[in-house]
Amino acid sequence: MKNHFDQSPFQLMTTASVFTYDVRMGRLILNQDDSYPDTREGAGVELASRVEHPKMYRVMLLNDDFTPMNFVTLVLRRFFNKNEEEANQIMLDVHKKGSGTAGVFTLEMAEMKVMQVNQFARMSQHPLKSVLEPE
Repeated sequence: MKNHFDQSPFQLMTTASVFTYDVRMGRLILNQDDSYPDTREGAGVELASRVEHPKMYRVMLLNDDFTPMNFVTLVLRRFFNKNEEEANQIMLDVHKKGSGTAGVFTLEMAEMKVMQVNQFARMSQHPLKSVLEPE
């Protein structure tokens, strides 16, 4: 049985402000609404003036002498959503320069991509390796 909270956010009133709890996102959101002013002196909520962006990581594919070029292209298209032209360009970078950037992601996403690529290459019996490095 589903309740109505699973589908839409609901509001929580406090003495300082109104918050909306988004069930799908799992967090409270402060509404920027002056219709619920707090009359107590010095009361209020201090908002962060700057949001910090997460540190990004580059997923690199490393060259080897045994993995076919079309397999590298397949990996780029399947796991990194590259089109044919982008995949071929990155594959040539891997082949000629020794490594190529497949994408830039947050740490969790980069770790997942590296794991997926390495596991897929092993299952396909190719020695292709991917690694992550800080951007």
